[in-house]
Amino acid sequence: MSPDTYRTITLLIVDDHPVVRDGLRGMFTDAPGFDVLGEASNGVEGVELAVSLDPDVVLMDLRMPGGGGVDAIAELTRRGARSRVLVLTTYDTDSDTLPAIEAGATGYLLKDAPRDELFTAVRAAADGRTVLSPAVASRLVSRVRTPAAPGHETLSAREREVLVLVAKGTSNREIARELFISEATVKTHLTHIYAKLDVKDRAAAVAVAYDRKILG
Repeated sequence: MSPDTYRTITLLIVDDHPVVRDGLRGMFTDAPGFDVLGEASNGVEGVELAVSLDPDVVLMDLRMPGGGGVDAIAELTRRGARSRVLVLTTYDTDSDTLPAIEAGATGYLLKDAPRDELFTAVRAAADGRTVLSPAVASRLVSRVRTPAAPGHETLSAREREVLVLVAKGTSNREIARELFISEATVKTHLTHIYAKLDVKDRAAAVAVAYDRKILG
């Protein structure tokens, strides 16, 4: 395993419920390889702390009095923040799901996700990999579904291979290495995939692929 596997990942927790913040802080404090730098109770405060503390990952709730998560994610994106945002929400039918991802969130999980899944997701987010569980993807499809028009383009075998690896959270570099192609070629395949599925990013592509049974 590479040295990066053992590096400590820094976190900022943004949630309006103190009990949730305490629970997340305790969970990550007790686990090796994580360091919680701070907490915020709304999106506005979260943005300022994210900019000043520069954590690897921001765990972001979406619906918070005093400043919601989607606006906060968009603001961090506008400011060019290095931090990756992993959305954690209670509501699996939350209408902010797709807007959060479009605003720049690296991934989206539910708060009832098993702790090991959450740890894995945070590590993946820290590496810049898309984090989107199948359960969340299935709920995203109602927001990103597009009708299959006559003559609608289908993915090539290679594009399917790339998409399968994307769904596993594989980075472009790792995809290139596994498929023996260049990173530039991977990016080209992704551009074609986005166009054919009529989506804008990796997370939405995975959601649509689950809906169309391209991914099992």
